[in-house]
Amino acid sequence: LTNSPFRFQQGGLTAPVQQRAGGPCQVIVNMWETHQQPRMMSPTASHQTIDDGQFGIHNGVNCVDSGWLTCQTEIRLRLHHSKMPPVSITKKKYKRSRFRIKLTLEGFEEEDEDEEEGVHSPLSLHKETTTLEISMISANGYKSRHSQPECGYALEPSQWTEYSIHSMDPYNLELTFEFFEEDMSVHVVQGDGHPGYVGTACLLSSSFSESGKDYGVATLPIMGRNSRQTIGKVRVDYLVITPIQGLQCDMSSSFTKYWKKRRTLNVGHRGAGSTHAAKHQRVRENTIASFKSAANHGAAYVEFDVHLSKDAVPIVYHDLTCCISTKKKNDKKSLELIEVPVKDLTFDQLQLLKVKTTNHASFIPLFQIFQAIPEHVGFNIELKWICQSKDGSWDGNLSSYFNMNTFLDTILSCILQKGGKRRIVFSCFDPDICTMVRRKQNKYPILFLTQGISEKYSELMDIRCQTTQIAISFAQSENILGISGHTEELLKNLSYIGDAQSKGLVVFSWGDDNNEHEIRRKLREQGIDGLIYDRSVKMQHLARFLRTQTTNILVMFSLVPGFCFLFYLLTLG
Repeated sequence: LTNSPFRFQQGGLTAPVQQRAGGPCQVIVNMWETHQQPRMMSPTASHQTIDDGQFGIHNGVNCVDSGWLTCQTEIRLRLHHSKMPPVSITKKKYKRSRFRIKLTLEGFEEEDEDEEEGVHSPLSLHKETTTLEISMISANGYKSRHSQPECGYALEPSQWTEYSIHSMDPYNLELTFEFFEEDMSVHVVQGDGHPGYVGTACLLSSSFSESGKDYGVATLPIMGRNSRQTIGKVRVDYLVITPIQGLQCDMSSSFTKYWKKRRTLNVGHRGAGSTHAAKHQRVRENTIASFKSAANHGAAYVEFDVHLSKDAVPIVYHDLTCCISTKKKNDKKSLELIEVPVKDLTFDQLQLLKVKTTNHASFIPLFQIFQAIPEHVGFNIELKWICQSKDGSWDGNLSSYFNMNTFLDTILSCILQKGGKRRIVFSCFDPDICTMVRRKQNKYPILFLTQGISEKYSELMDIRCQTTQIAISFAQSENILGISGHTEELLKNLSYIGDAQSKGLVVFSWGDDNNEHEIRRKLREQGIDGLIYDRSVKMQHLARFLRTQTTNILVMFSLVPGFCFLFYLLTLG
């Protein structure tokens, strides 16, 4: 008999809501073992009992990870000062008050008429109870709690407060925020105060499904404690995360938190490098040719951007918009460029914009990249999503985008089916996308892309995106692989690299500064895990050197066998 691999997990079996006894049960995974080599057993009988030690510890190594969404839905409610204070009180007596908030949950129970007293399922089926977790994120760190003080937690301007709710019946919940006044004349420690009850704000989770949006902002009236009078309002940022539709993950392997420490990885930016600003590049960015070029020049990974066409085809392209040339109505010879969002064009329409041969074409379908690039080349896949700047503007002037769950389910399904044994690391500038990728699947890791404090780019609205320090706290709180920091800020604060790594995070860096050899050397000395840069830059610098140093080259020919061949390749290509 052959050995059978297995893993221990903590979780349960539960009957789906609105389904009677006798139907298939669902598996909920709370925690599971993620050792690279699973446990093994050799079955010798139809029933066998083996004591294989303690949960999480295998061959002396403790390695466990949180589960993923298999059948339950996760609702995130967030209170933060990114755009404005979340609580606005109109009553003068509360104008100078600070508030503490507590969230309570209630479900609408339905009686099961078919339930028979005294009958128990042999599988010990149980209905999944709704769970609540609270996290508080700031530049100074993060806290995670499964319970709340009697009067809740205080809101801080620099803090992101988030409530995570898991439920098998997500649209049948009554969510009540209770507000308590905090005495500002006395220093109150989180959890120790007993301020006065002020009022409540109620939210029905059914409103999320009715709106048809899986993310947004709900503005709720705050009702006073002694009357039905409104005393203010609260802005609640919400996010609904559902399991991937039509695809189930298994426990064969997981790399979501796995990273083997090695020399700094070289990642080819958009393949061989950015070409929008380069006039004479023979290999265009984000094309099969550029990915092959980066791999041939020693890149362990190639980095590229993925988003969706209008008809939900995953495509490889960097920008959120593209330009279409049209003839002017009164001047047939003149052309006018019109900027169009990529999301508004179908895949077939995007193919009409091709101007190159197959290997140099833009708007490549994602599955084709997996077929064309050797499996030993890793992929750093940036999931393209819109970001809002502090001034209120949006990337590509797009204030609305896809349904987040549909967007990710489509892309993740393609990658999970085509990935094989290829090394894959996701990344994204949107923290919610990072959270959802972590919760929807259990195989591939994700890095939170952050620009930090920058003179090159405008400040982002979301406070989780504003500094590298809070990005580190966010990555810790969501238990993702790590961050991909902007080199501009890392160079000013090299200690961020070691700080993040000491907290169990992997650190990559991105930015134009990485194209400078000395900067890459400095970051490598700090032990950075990955460098994303234009791999073509190194070869271009060498080519320019060779073209301008003809006399020295003639001497070098006799010293370095095969150098003449290298010179030929560089000067002609």
